[in-house]
Amino acid sequence: MLSRIAESLFWIGRYIERSDGTARILDVHLQLLLEDPWIDEDTACRSLLSVMGSAFPENVDSVRRDDVLARLAVDRMNPSSIAYSLTAARENARRAREIVSTELWEILNTTNSRMPRRLQTDKVHEFFQWVRERAALAIGIVDSSTNRDEAWQFFTLGRSIERTDMTARLLATRSLTEVSGPSWTTILRSCGAYEAYLRTYRGMPSARNAAEFLLLDRLFPRSIIYSIQRAEDCMSAIDPRADRVGHSNTVLRALGQIRNDLEYRPISDILAELPEHMQRVQTVTREASEAIRSRFFPTQAEPAWIGEIS
Repeated sequence: MLSRIAESLFWIGRYIERSDGTARILDVHLQLLLEDPWIDEDTACRSLLSVMGSAFPENVDSVRRDDVLARLAVDRMNPSSIAYSLTAARENARRAREIVSTELWEILNTTNSRMPRRLQTDKVHEFFQWVRERAALAIGIVDSSTNRDEAWQFFTLGRSIERTDMTARLLATRSLTEVSGPSWTTILRSCGAYEAYLRTYRGMPSARNAAEFLLLDRLFPRSIIYSIQRAEDCMSAIDPRADRVGHSNTVLRALGQIRNDLEYRPISDILAELPEHMQRVQTVTREASEAIRSRFFPTQAEPAWIGEIS
C-alpha cells in the first residue's frame, strides 16, 4: 500500500475517534457545570481545556462555558476541536479517495458540510449527540463493508491509538475539580459503559470497580487495555515479525510496556495517582504514533494532537 494512502487511513480513524471522544468529554463536563452551582466555573473550564491540550493564557481574567464550546467544539483552527477533526477526516478521505468507499466519503463529506459554525446554548447536548451518531455511522460503514486487509488495519490502528488517548483523558478529568468532579456513574455513561458495567459487576459503581472496568477490562471495547491490545493486533498484522529476542518493532514495544504496567499494577495504586498514570498512557500513544509515522509515513509531517495531561 502507498505510504500516502496508509497515512490518510490512519488519520481518518484517529480523527473520527477524536471527534467522538471530545464530544463525550465536553457533554459530561458542560452538563456538570449546569447542574452543580458549587463548581467554580473558571477553574473547571481551565482544567478541562488543559486536559484537552488547549489551555487559555493565564492573563485571561475568566474562562466560561461558552469559551470552552467555542474552542473545543466549533473552532476550525484548533487541532483539539470537533470541527477541526471532522474537517481533517474529510480531507484525509479526499486524499485517499481511490480506496475510501463511496459511502464513507459521503458520510464524512456530509458531516463536514453540516458542521455548525456557532452553537445555540439550548442545542449543545443535541450537537454532541449528533457528532457521536455521525462517528458511529462512519465507523459502522467501515467495519461492515471493508476487507480486513491493510486498509482496515491502518484505519483501526489509528482508531485504537486515539481511543486509548481519549479514554485516558476522560479518566483524568475525574479529578479535575476534586469532590465536585464527575461521578464514576457519569463517566461510565459518557463512555457508553454504564449498562455493560452493571452486567459485569451487578452493583452501583464504586471508584475501584469503575476504574478497573474502564482501564483493564479485556472485553469492553472502550477500555484502555482493550484498545491497546487492538492496536497491537493491527500492528502485528501490518508488520509481522518473528524476533527471536525481544521486540524490534518500536510500536509494539511502547504499547506492550504500558499494557504490562497497567495490568500488573494494583488498581489501588493506579487510583491513588490516576492523572499521572493517564499522562503516561497519553505519552505512550504519542510515542507509538511517532514510531508509526517514522516507520510507514516517512515523507509526511504528522498532523499534531497538541497538549498533554498536566
